[in-house]
Amino acid sequence: MRTTGAEPLHLILVESALELVPREIWHHELVKKHARKRGKKPWETILDKSIHYRAMLRLPQHHKRGRPDIVHACLLQALGSPLNKVGLLRIYVHTIDNRVIFVDPSTRIPRHYYRFVGLMEQLLVEGRVPPNSDKPLMRCERMLLEDLLKELGVSRAILMHEGGSRISVAELGRDIASGMRRGERIGVLVGAFPHGSFSSDVERLASDKLSIFDQVLDSWVVVARVLAGVEIALGVC
Repeated sequence: MRTTGAEPLHLILVESALELVPREIWHHELVKKHARKRGKKPWETILDKSIHYRAMLRLPQHHKRGRPDIVHACLLQALGSPLNKVGLLRIYVHTIDNRVIFVDPSTRIPRHYYRFVGLMEQLLVEGRVPPNSDKPLMRCERMLLEDLLKELGVSRAILMHEGGSRISVAELGRDIASGMRRGERIGVLVGAFPHGSFSSDVERLASDKLSIFDQVLDSWVVVARVLAGVEIALGVC
């Protein structure tokens, strides 16, 4: 149920460390052993640093990859938020290998991490979950972040960046809420990778680069703080 006439906020997890095991390491013994144990092919399994660390050292930007748990934590925060429950949040996952996952607001993400991994493997292999549904809870497409922003009609993309202009959570919430009330399509971009910097492609798409703290914060903490600020400013809670 919508409690206000505001435009929904678009939350985009960018360069997320969520991907199937890439071709370059399909034949690594660690990868093959783990896939066999799960009864799958290497290319049907999610890249996970805790399992594939030695194999990943061969990959470019390996420090930014193989952390599906970050996406899991962020989705639990976002989908369970009051803003989502009143119909004022839309959630997308842009991955490091340029896929976009469209998440239906009614989706209930498994709390158990390994069930979540299984669901993501099905999604990335099949392209949607449930696989044969006309109205899937999640669907995945090959898509650049720039194309997603254009498709959504986002007029202002706020990149949460530790090097951005400092702003309080309250002020940020009021700023975003004001734009939502005016019918402005606002996208909040949160990096969902463990280490490293945003790519130049992501940074050039940002209308604003903002920071809510003077140190690096975990992605799910940023998601929680931003959504709480907006909820309070809109009077949702």
